[in-house]
Amino acid sequence: MQEIIKININEANLTRVNLNKSHFKKVTLIGIDLKGADLQEANLKGANLEGANLEEANLRRANLREASFHKADLREANLKETNLERAYLIKANLIKANLQGADLGEANLQGANLREVNLKWTNLRKANFDGANLEGANLEGANLEEANLGRANLREANLKWTNLRKANFDGANLEGANLIKTDFYGADLKKANFEGANLERANLEGTNLREANLKKANLEGANLKWIYLKGANLMGANLKGANLKDAYLREANLEKANLEEANLEVAFLGEAYGLSLDQLSKVKTLYDTKLDKKLLIPLKVKCPTLFEEPNEW
Repeated sequence: MQEIIKININEANLTRVNLNKSHFKKVTLIGIDLKGADLQEANLKGANLEGANLEEANLRRANLREASFHKADLREANLKETNLERAYLIKANLIKANLQGADLGEANLQGANLREVNLKWTNLRKANFDGANLEGANLEGANLEEANLGRANLREANLKWTNLRKANFDGANLEGANLIKTDFYGADLKKANFEGANLERANLEGTNLREANLKKANLEGANLKWIYLKGANLMGANLKGANLKDAYLREANLEKANLEEANLEVAFLGEAYGLSLDQLSKVKTLYDTKLDKKLLIPLKVKCPTLFEEPNEW
């Protein structure tokens, strides 16, 4: 197959054209209309497709490494198993696109619209989703380690079994998201909104959740060891069986939170509010826990065994 290198066919109309396995390395295709085109396994490495129309196009297994899709229309496009490593997708429209199994490592998707997109099992390591819309997106099993999702909208997104280690979610919206068994180890989650989210058995060890909203979130069996929850809202949250060893909850709101069988060993609860004797009497342990005196003294009388050194967690 002959390679077409560094050509310029701006604003051409190639609607539904068949370019299967074609080579367009570093080609300039600004504003081109490729709606419904077949570009399966095409080589578009470094191509400029700014503002292009690729709605419903088939780009399965295409090489789009370092290509530019700034403000391009990729609605419902088939990008399954494509190479989009370091691609430029700022403000691109990817609504309902299929990117399952694709490689978007270090790609820039700032401000992109990814509503209801399929990103299942994709590589998104160090990708930039700052301010992106991922509402209802499927990210199950994806790798988002060290990715930037600051201010991103992930409302009702599916992030089950996702790797989010050391990712940035500063100010992100994860309301109602599915985060079962998600790994957030060392992530920055300050001021993020997790209201009503399902974080059952998630790993949040060492994360920063300062001033985060976890109202009515499900954290049953979650690992919250060494977590920073200063000023966080945990009103009505389910923390049944959660591991909060060494957690910092100063000024956190725990009103009506379920703390049944939670491990609060060495946790700091000074100045936390909304706590009751009834809540704390149901925890697994309060060994070396820092509590306000108004709770500490009566608890030691009512439940002295909670303050004994536990054999194991």
